[in-house]
Amino acid sequence: MLTAERRKTILEKLQQEKKVVVNELSELFAVSDETIRRDLDLLCQEGYAIKGYGGAVLNENDLPVSIRKIQNSEQKKKIAALVTPLISDGDSIILDASTTAVSIAKMLKGKKRLTVITNSIEVMVELADTHDWNIISTGGYLKGDSLAFTGTRAVADVATFYADKLIFSCKGLDISRGVLDSNDAFAQVKREMIKSAKTKILATDQTKFDRTALAKIADIKEIDMVVTDTCPEKQWREYFLQNNVTCIYPM
Repeated sequence: MLTAERRKTILEKLQQEKKVVVNELSELFAVSDETIRRDLDLLCQEGYAIKGYGGAVLNENDLPVSIRKIQNSEQKKKIAALVTPLISDGDSIILDASTTAVSIAKMLKGKKRLTVITNSIEVMVELADTHDWNIISTGGYLKGDSLAFTGTRAVADVATFYADKLIFSCKGLDISRGVLDSNDAFAQVKREMIKSAKTKILATDQTKFDRTALAKIADIKEIDMVVTDTCPEKQWREYFLQNNVTCIYPM
């Protein structure tokens, strides 16, 4: 097996299992431990992994968009299918710079006369072939590995709008800490997006539930709807009910 193929396979294994062990990989590929360590060093340098004792773990906090877009892809499609009926022809919507938002953008193409405000280059590219839509981009500092605009310019641009609906994602959802992101620059933009929309829709898969992250976006009670891919646990359903948050999931 070529070096590039081996590293690709190791990355796929990391995505599936969240961690890898040096001696297990060396046996699997019939190479030395030192060869595997060099492979893992490169994956760590590229931001895909974090070195651990005897191996490495998946870097889930700040993965490049090329990796995030293929994670939980089926779950994102389910969520997009549930979000689409919530959007009406003629709506103005804000989409954040998440891979979930890209999946939603793809499914919204049957709608008419939408206005979309976004800080995501991927969303803009996805919607470039729409004909009767208005696509509005924020400015800001381009974070290349996420293809997203952040910073004070992005925040200021979002603040100039007031949309019918916001659809955004998160890295963590915790009952006591709220809606969270792994990057404060993204969290700042999303906080402004919440202020700039009438209806706030959080679109997130079940892997984000009961998970914390670095930066707070909002309290859960600030959100109007949560759209997710499976039925949440009882404590979450009760919590949403108590806080007047509509929860939508496949039946």
